[in-house]
This record gives sequence, structure tokens and C-alpha cells, in this order.
Amino acid sequence: MSERKAQADEKAQHTRGEYVSILKRLATQLSGLRRGFEMASKRRQLVINILFKWVALTASIMITSYLVDGIRIADISSAFLAAAVLGILNVFLRPIAIILTLPVNILSLGLFTFAINALMLMITSATISGFEVKGFWAAVIGSFIISIISWVINTLTRKKVTIKVENDREFIDLKNKGNDKWE
Repeated sequence: MSERKAQADEKAQHTRGEYVSILKRLATQLSGLRRGFEMASKRRQLVINILFKWVALTASIMITSYLVDGIRIADISSAFLAAAVLGILNVFLRPIAIILTLPVNILSLGLFTFAINALMLMITSATISGFEVKGFWAAVIGSFIISIISWVINTLTRKKVTIKVENDREFIDLKNKGNDKWE
């Protein structure tokens, strides 16, 4: 009987050792997966932010079409397409236009930016068939309203930095994201 018990104990020890080595390998793999999930989470967060800004711009365009007589949207899909095109133009073409017109923009104390924004809105109108902007001044007023509404929506939904108070000293709680970037 004691021989059987010794064999069972030996088998249990052997199985525990196998379990420990399996758990160590699993922990190593899980830590690699966690790093992968963190990277995927950052990408997912980026996609969510882009989608949210797209929806916010779409809402801005729809509200502007309601408020300004010279701007018309045929349907919601046209609004989504117009927001996508306007967003792409604002990312790629608008910075180039601002740099090229910098002297005029400086002389006008930045007011020429409204003309650039109106131009982006008119280019979007020419691109999307269900989105129509009638005239330059409707585009200027519409771009101004779209800018304000988008700014309000993005400001209300932006992440806020927290200020902590410890030992009668205030400090802002930031996290080091590497490469001298703090968030």
C-alpha cells in the first residue's frame, strides 16, 4: 500500500512540475498577448476617435444645412459622404492652402481662414451630388457654423486632465507615454 502511495505521490509531483512549466509558458504567452492587445487597443481607440469625429462632423453639416438657406443635403448618406470628403480635405488640402496663403492670412489677421474653409466646403459640394452649397457667402457662414458646432462637440467629449491634491500641493496627473510624450 505504501508503495502505491509513493508512486501516486511521485506521479503527482511529476504532474505538478508539468503544470508549473505549462503555467510559466502560458504566462509568457499571455504577457505577449497583453502587449498585442495594448497595441490593438490603441489602434481601436484611434479608429473610435476617427469615427466619432466623422459622426460629429456629419451632425455639424446636418445642423448647418438646417440653419443656412444656401446649404442643402439630400439625405443622411450624402451628409456622411460630405463629412468624409470634408474631413479628408481638411487633413490634406487645408494645411497646404493655409501655408500658401500665409501672407494674406497674416494681413487679414486670420480672417482669410474663413475663405479657405469656405473653399473646402465648396469643393466638397462639387464632389458630393447630394450636398449643395449655393454661393460663396453661404459657404463662409456654413463653414463658420460647422467649425463652431464641431468645436463644441469635440470639446464636450474630449478627455479631461485631472488635477490631484496631495499634501497641500496641486499637480496634474500625467502619464509618460515614451519618447518625451506625456498624456
